[in-house]
Amino acid sequence: MILTTSGSAAWAGTTPLVMAILALAGYALAALPSGERRPWSAPALVAGWLAHLVLLLLDIGGWGLDTPGAHLGFAPVLSMTVWLVIAVHTVESRLVPLPAVRRVLALVGAAAVALAWAFPGEARAMSSPWAPLHFVLGVGSYGLFGAAVLHAVMLDSAERRLRLQSGSSPHAFGMPLLQLERLTFRFVEAGFAVLTATLLLGVLTTARWTWDHKTVFSLLGWAVFAALLLGRRLRGWRGKRATRWLYAGALLLLLAYAGSRFVMEVVLPRS
Repeated sequence: MILTTSGSAAWAGTTPLVMAILALAGYALAALPSGERRPWSAPALVAGWLAHLVLLLLDIGGWGLDTPGAHLGFAPVLSMTVWLVIAVHTVESRLVPLPAVRRVLALVGAAAVALAWAFPGEARAMSSPWAPLHFVLGVGSYGLFGAAVLHAVMLDSAERRLRLQSGSSPHAFGMPLLQLERLTFRFVEAGFAVLTATLLLGVLTTARWTWDHKTVFSLLGWAVFAALLLGRRLRGWRGKRATRWLYAGALLLLLAYAGSRFVMEVVLPRS
């Protein structure tokens, strides 16, 4: 019985490390330039993405911890956000292959796994029955806005190329420019809806309202995204004006949770 218990504990402690190594290996292979002699780039990204998922589930479930809880620090949240963005890319790549974007996301995924491994944060128990749903919605909004930012960067890059190459076809990364723009703001609209639900749930279920950094930055981010959607609908905001508002809102939202947790965990080490 003692041997069985110690073996289970050792396996529980080893499994996250194995998954992290597999995720890093998959992302590293996907980051290599693709070509006829290297057809493994896309499958390697999927393999790294799956190992990344298992690693996130182990951390969220508190696998191998002596006390129940989940790692909800700034680095695990960023890791989950990157995983969601890669998930969106994996679905899109079925329709439009984007090898350059795949390599960039593979590097970002590897960095996210390494960062979460270096800064796991303290294991924290959920404070209320609604806390898991609040957390899932919050991370979901991070992922949707992260996908919107990725598409906005692609949109800005395509528009710069069109200005430099006058007379070229209005296509970007294998899809029409207008389609890419519509897709970008579909992610913004979905992220705004999820963020609104997250904030409402927080207001309705919190025991004591506090104007801390997370609350202030979350509300500022929400206001920026609301202004962006209104400006686009009423004034037809497009191009750089729209993407700048998107970047500003995403930055505020990033500072809301990940930024405040980074300060608490790294700059001012306290729980």
